[in-house]
Amino acid sequence: MIQSRLLFALAILVDCAGLFDLAVAADTQEAVAPRRVGVLSVGFSLESKEARAFVQGLRDAGYEQGRDVVVDWRFANGDYARLAELAEDLVQRKVDVIVADITLATQAVKHTSSTVPIVMALVADPIGSGLVTNLAHPGGNVTGLSLMLAELSAKRLQLLKEAIPGAARVAVLWNPATPYHRKAAEDLNAAASSLAIKLRFVGVRTPEQFDSAFVTVCGAHAQALYVLDAPLFFTHRTSVLKLASSVRLPVMSGDKHFADAGALMSYGPNYEDLFRRSAEYVDKILKGANPADLPIEQPTKFELVVNLKTAKALGITFPESILLRADEVIR
Repeated sequence: MIQSRLLFALAILVDCAGLFDLAVAADTQEAVAPRRVGVLSVGFSLESKEARAFVQGLRDAGYEQGRDVVVDWRFANGDYARLAELAEDLVQRKVDVIVADITLATQAVKHTSSTVPIVMALVADPIGSGLVTNLAHPGGNVTGLSLMLAELSAKRLQLLKEAIPGAARVAVLWNPATPYHRKAAEDLNAAASSLAIKLRFVGVRTPEQFDSAFVTVCGAHAQALYVLDAPLFFTHRTSVLKLASSVRLPVMSGDKHFADAGALMSYGPNYEDLFRRSAEYVDKILKGANPADLPIEQPTKFELVVNLKTAKALGITFPESILLRADEVIR
């Protein structure tokens, strides 16, 4: 009888040990199988503040890299021609969701897959570019954030005129290959007449065209340069600003990085905040949300940055009205 009880107890211990082993195996399997997130960026690097903001956004949502998620980064370094290849690579890796920074990157992923969820981080005009048909109900595999860059173009021109009241001729650096630039050009032309400004649009598609573009800018006797946001200009902002400085031309941009690097001023959405918020979309999708049902959101943080150091070098005095509104003053 005692022997039978001992055998029964031993059997229970063996069964419990087996269940424990199964639990450990399940935990181990879960730990080594994190969700995969792809990121396709045209203008930023892994060391950028925007990339770090995205990682922080994942961390804020409770994800630890390597344990809960693995992020597959792909960077085009301003080269649109690489987007199709990089998008295909991410889709083949069977990632659970892909974050794309700009319109062309998002289009490249969407053309590659109609099923992989896509989160836009910095897309200017999702409807106009054909990515979605409705901001409130995207209806496909694309959702995320809209920059409203085209709508901000006129605001930036107004700020430039306020900073330099005598500016009557402004050159606009644009890239015909960037989808939203034509809409931005329409908005600028509409605003220019009311501000008594004559615009000269100078197209640049490759870095090799910068020198000839500035010859055109100088030939137009421009008093300021307005740089439309584009990965090409962002990647080569040092070259653009060096050329502008050589002809003593104040630069207005929508990208804070330009003001940090020497532009006269910038006004636009906070890119770091948008990348952080894109991680919130990733979190929702990994938890089962359908991108078709996630409304596309717009920026909530806008920054006016003025560079007093550049203004002094160019002999420009900012009016108090601008300085009082500035979120950051570079001295």
